[in-house]
Amino acid sequence: MAEVNTQAGISRKGVRRSQKLSTRVDLTPMVDLGFLLITFFILTTTWSKPRTTELRMPADGDPATLGKDAALTVLAVNNNKVFYYHGDWEDALRTGNYGTAGYGEIGGIGEIIRRKQEAMDRSFKGGRKEMMVLIKPSAEANYKNVVGLLDEMLINGVSRYAIVDLNPEEKNLLTARNL
Repeated sequence: MAEVNTQAGISRKGVRRSQKLSTRVDLTPMVDLGFLLITFFILTTTWSKPRTTELRMPADGDPATLGKDAALTVLAVNNNKVFYYHGDWEDALRTGNYGTAGYGEIGGIGEIIRRKQEAMDRSFKGGRKEMMVLIKPSAEANYKNVVGLLDEMLINGVSRYAIVDLNPEEKNLLTARNL
C-alpha cells in the first residue's frame, strides 16, 4: 500500500535537524479497482439489439389482380438509379408516365412514392393503403440498391410491396436505354 521512509537527520555540533519524511503511495490497487469497474460496466451494459426488416412472402395460390392506377413499379438498375413507371407497362410507355430517379432525399424514389401516395389519397376510396409497389431488381443492380428500396418502403409506410422478376419487355427497354 503506502510506505513511509524515514531518513535520519544529520546533526552538526549542537544543531539538531528535524527528520525528513518521504511518502510514496502505491497506486497499483487503485488501477486494479479501475479495471474491475470498467469490466463490470462493460459486461452489465445493454447492447443494442439488431433490427431487421420483416419480409412477407406471398401465399401460394392464384395471383391477385391489381388495379392499374394503384401500381407503382420500380426497377433497380445500375449506377444507383431507379427506373419507375405508374400503372400498366404499355399504358405508361404510351402516356409517358415513367422516369428515372436516384436514391436521394430530394428528387429520389422516396419523393416519387410520396407523390403517388398523395395521388392515391385524393383519388382512391381506400387511399394510400391500396397502393402496391412492385420492386424489380435488374441483373446490374447491387444488393445495396434493393435494400435501399426496401428501406424506402419502410420509411414511407408502404404496406403492400413485392419483389418480382423483370419481364422480357422491361429487360429489352433497359438494354435499349442503356440503363
